[in-house]
Amino acid sequence: MIDPVAEIQHLLDQCTPNQRRAIFNRLRREFPIHTLEEKLNTQAEIILEAISRAPDLTQRGVRGIIAESVFITEIVGPLKDQGWQDKEIVSEQPYDVLLEDAQGEVRVQVKMQRLSNHQPTRRKDYPGMFVVETQRTRSGTRRTTGNTEEKTRPYRFGDFDILAVSLHPSSRNWGDFRYTVAAWLLPREDDPRLLRVHQPVSPSPNDDWTDSFSEAITWFRSHQTKTIRPHETAAQSSDTVDM
Repeated sequence: MIDPVAEIQHLLDQCTPNQRRAIFNRLRREFPIHTLEEKLNTQAEIILEAISRAPDLTQRGVRGIIAESVFITEIVGPLKDQGWQDKEIVSEQPYDVLLEDAQGEVRVQVKMQRLSNHQPTRRKDYPGMFVVETQRTRSGTRRTTGNTEEKTRPYRFGDFDILAVSLHPSSRNWGDFRYTVAAWLLPREDDPRLLRVHQPVSPSPNDDWTDSFSEAITWFRSHQTKTIRPHETAAQSSDTVDM
């Protein structure tokens, strides 16, 4: 008995690129790529074209969402076999992922390596280090118990436990993350309760940054007190922008 799938694949191998494209377009009308197409009542190609035409600020937000999705899929996914739970986050919180195992919860904030003029940014005061921006995208204020207004864009120490930084802008690999303990990050000079906006990120693992999420959890649960510092790294590349 002839296998129809094998026969179709054999025929496809003999088709020209234009013929294969015509067959693909026919199948695309029948098989949507994602449920979002039905929700928005449009095709994935239209959605992608809209993103490609969007301003840089919008695309920056999309890249951040992709990094978060990759982290949940590639990093958090395997942890579930080790007894971890990916808990639902109720209401708006200063972290993106809430994990829990037998020892307790771990709150993770996922960020993208900073770009300037579409190039990875490096810090002048931390030679060889990349940059991550640790503040919320949107500005706002809230009333404190003393009835004064407080800016909500800055992150505070204690808002999350681990910072995960996607180095996709420099490595072109969405699964390339660096992790550190949030309590080790640099404070603002004018208010030590707040995280400094631009934090230095090491391109390679060292005593402050690791490429192992499990190691970052161990660091966090060790309760070690310190602040990230400059490290000797590879010479600065010509395709980066200083700040």
